[in-house]
Amino acid sequence: MNESNDPDGLPNREVAYAKREVRPSALRQALIAGCYLGAMLTIAMLGSLVVANRIPAFEPYAFERNAACYALFVMLMIVPVLRFLNRPVKMFVASLTGWIILSVAYDFAGIYFHNLFVVLQRTPFEVLIEGAILYGVLAVAAWVCRMIVHARRHSLAPVRRARAGSVSSHR
Repeated sequence: MNESNDPDGLPNREVAYAKREVRPSALRQALIAGCYLGAMLTIAMLGSLVVANRIPAFEPYAFERNAACYALFVMLMIVPVLRFLNRPVKMFVASLTGWIILSVAYDFAGIYFHNLFVVLQRTPFEVLIEGAILYGVLAVAAWVCRMIVHARRHSLAPVRRARAGSVSSHR
């Protein structure tokens, strides 16, 4: 395979990898996934609030009810992480979009469910910051893992090639 080099001595495929940018159409996918995530998280939150506050038959099973709601919430939170595992920017954009939608819905839920922020001990801003930190750490971890895999597959030292017309004498 004949690969031409750029002035730095890197093959074209490695130059393309190093200079790759996130296209607007790629961010559009992440925004759409984030909107779906936000809608699903909002539905899960509102469903758990209604079950916990308006259906007294589930009160004796409060631990199980809360565990099921937490499990559903965590499964929904993992969706953008698994979907965009090899694309940390998309992962962060999709996750943060969904989390912003959830935070706004949580703020509106506080209007209907009085003392919601007091009982859960979290304001909508705190929920937003917690989600941003969590997804930011996951995106950085995915990026670091990707760089480690890339470094293991490709040599770290640049390949030195003999110039045309030069004679090298190796003994």
